[in-house]
Amino acid sequence: MTGDRVPLVDTHVHLFTRALPLAARAWTRPEGELTAETFLSMMDEHGVGYGVVSAMSLLGDLNDYTIDAVRAHGRLRGTVIVDPATDRYVLERMKADGVVGVRFQWRRLADLPDLTDPAYRRLLFRVADLDWHVEVNIEGERLPPVLDRLTASGVKVVVDHFGDPDRESGYAGPGGAALLRALGTGRVWVKLSAGYRFGVGPDTLAGHAATLIEAAGPEHVFWGSDAPFVGARRQVTYRDAVNSFAHLVPDAGQRRRISLAAHAFYFG
Repeated sequence: MTGDRVPLVDTHVHLFTRALPLAARAWTRPEGELTAETFLSMMDEHGVGYGVVSAMSLLGDLNDYTIDAVRAHGRLRGTVIVDPATDRYVLERMKADGVVGVRFQWRRLADLPDLTDPAYRRLLFRVADLDWHVEVNIEGERLPPVLDRLTASGVKVVVDHFGDPDRESGYAGPGGAALLRALGTGRVWVKLSAGYRFGVGPDTLAGHAATLIEAAGPEHVFWGSDAPFVGARRQVTYRDAVNSFAHLVPDAGQRRRISLAAHAFYFG
């Protein structure tokens, strides 16, 4: 990672095959698949150096394919969904294979898990001890208590998808304020990912990115494609996602710092 060329790090991709059984509460059924081999070819074609496999809500805690992918390919890392009672030795083996965190995929949950429950307190202790992070995907308005409890636990936190800003007011509401406040702690990062899902224009998304960078600094903001764009209302290509990074962050120096920080966070 020296010199002028800094490999782009895609910090949010979902890998799966048609053969994998979906979880009981899967919110949609993907029409296709994205295998590790196909994604690695896409990375090479589009100038992406490294990728991070985000645990997929559609698969629940079936982490087998993610673990196989990160174990086999040094250019990949991944997060997993686990039961809070998962044994430490299992987590340690996952870390050796290339897993770097756990994902709390809590979007669309009727009731949020209690992070003060002993099982979750134990899981967070183990996450911190392994130098992992908690990846959070949740509606913006539900962020405040979750971020408060996670930051109080001492774990590193990565918030998915711009922190789900309000479609009208952006970060002006309680959820946005909680995210910007948490970014100031130095223990929280946020991904510029899945902006195509929000139904807002590219300039609005660029404004959201600027707000997050101002609050956190480029070293606490990552870029992710969200490939293969499951459930997208319009066609999105990987080229679209890669090209969007330059529009979201027009300053080349900031993009360089974002890529360096992502590589250090996930692969360092």
